[in-house]
This record gives sequence, structure tokens and C-alpha cells, in this order.
Amino acid sequence: MATLGTLVVSNVMANQVLPSWAYVPWNCGVAAVLVVIAVRFDHLTADELGLSTRQLPRGIRWGAVVSGGIVAVYLLGLAIPATRELFRDDRVRIDLGPMLWQALVMVPLGTVLLEEIAFRGVLPAMLRRRFAPASEGTSRWNGALRADVVAALCFGLWHVLPSWNVNEANPVFRDALGGGTGRAVTVTGAVLGTAVAGLGLSWLRNRSGSLAAPVLVHCTTNGLGYVLSWLVHQN
Repeated sequence: MATLGTLVVSNVMANQVLPSWAYVPWNCGVAAVLVVIAVRFDHLTADELGLSTRQLPRGIRWGAVVSGGIVAVYLLGLAIPATRELFRDDRVRIDLGPMLWQALVMVPLGTVLLEEIAFRGVLPAMLRRRFAPASEGTSRWNGALRADVVAALCFGLWHVLPSWNVNEANPVFRDALGGGTGRAVTVTGAVLGTAVAGLGLSWLRNRSGSLAAPVLVHCTTNGLGYVLSWLVHQN
């Protein structure tokens, strides 16, 4: 409950209350708090949280391979006129300096660090402890899957506030999904889409044994998407 409560408060504070300059330090602080809660009160280990240095090289390798595939898909989407406009986002009508700050600081330290520690590290590890007693081999696998599914659903709900105005910022969504109904469709799509993405990132974390893999993929997905959106606005 402490973990979920911390995440709810953090989400509201970051999206509705705090000034933009506080986004990075706030989320870094919340990530540290979640790790302390997991270690101090649930006695979780670095391996269980995906933070073991022993698995770091494997995580980096997996993350690099999957990130390479994402780069290829993005560049293909950018080259096709029909999908190029999906990259256009009015929130990225900014100068080069602010864009680099967003892509290289805000995304990895303000967004990815907290989300990966929370939804691929702390939360699923805590849920596994509750869903899968160590003495039951079969239920351990089922419990791990249930833990990842619940964490992915929470990850989807985490994106309700961030996606609230997406249909107004993106011209494609604004034209196709304007008004209150459009917002409902956009938010629902964001929740479902990020929940599915969360499952994929959880698989990657489990397969590699390290949070480094989903961190690299998440940084590539968000950061590169931001850069490409900015480039589209320059033409």
C-alpha cells in the first residue's frame, strides 16, 4: 500500500502541482523512496529489483539489440508520408537547447528512471512475494505472471494524466479525435497501449535479469521519439 500510495501522490504532484523545473528532482527522489521501501520493509534484494551489477552487462546487451529495432521502425515511420505526421506534436515547437534538455535529461532522469524502478522493479517484485510463495514451484510462475500483469495495468493507469491533452497537442489526433469523446478515446488508448508496452518491458526485464534493458529501450522510445518530432517541426 505504501508503494501504491507513493505512486499516486507522485503522479498527481508531477502532472498537476509541481513546476516543470521540479520534475526531475522530484521523480528521482520518488524513485529512491520506492527502493528504500522495497529494501527496508519488504527485504527485497538487488536481484529481485533488477538492480544487480552482475546482470548489468546482459541487460545492456538486450537493451541495445531491442533499441536498435526501435530505431529502425522509427526511421521507417519517418520516411513514409502517411505515418510521418504522427510524429508532429505542438509541444515540441521549441528551440534546440530545450529539446536536448527534454530528450537527454527529462526523459531518462525525469520519466524513465522512476517508471522502470516502479513498474519493472519494485512493484512486480513486491507482488511476486505476495502472489507466489517460494515453496510452490508451479504457483511461483503463475504468481510472477500475475505480478507483471498487475504492474502493467498500474503502468497504464499511470498515463491517464500525462495523456489528458495529447489529442489537442497532436494535429492528427486533434483533427480525428476532437472534443470530449476524442479525449476519452485518446486517454483510453494511452492506458491500454502503455499497459501492453509495460508487459513487453517486463518480459525484457525478466529475460535479461536487469532493469538496464527496459531502461535503454524506454529511453530510446521516448527520447528518440521526442527528437524526431522536433525534426519534423523544423521542415
